Amino acid sequence: MIDLQIVAELQIVFADIPDALFSLETIADCEGDLEDAAMTLAIRVGQQPDITNSEWLDGLAKKCRVAICRSEFRNDMVDGNFVPLFEHFVNTKVCPKLLILPVLLYAHECGINRFCQPLDPL
Repeated sequence: MIDLQIVAELQIVFADIPDALFSLETIADCEGDLEDAAMTLAIRVGQQPDITNSEWLDGLAKKCRVAICRSEFRNDMVDGNFVPLFEHFVNTKVCPKLLILPVLLYAHECGINRFCQPLDPL
């Protein structure tokens, strides 16, 4: 669950990006439940998630882990600055636009350093 205050703050940050706003509105409509919002958005973009909500979002986030954990974005993610990585995802088409913010928020909620740990050198 993501705090709806964070969603409201991000709606201001992403006010000029319709896809981001739609994603954030969906998260708000789902009362901050990222898994429910991600499933709703996935269906909207033509995907057919076939496993439970939390497993599906976790799997999608893991597919994006390499991009999320890149050194040039990691500190921004730790600080809750999603804009640079959002723009990177849009430009590289890492995942559908409507799913970018649920994935980034999920990774952030997990704790970026913990989320990225499997990619860190020993």
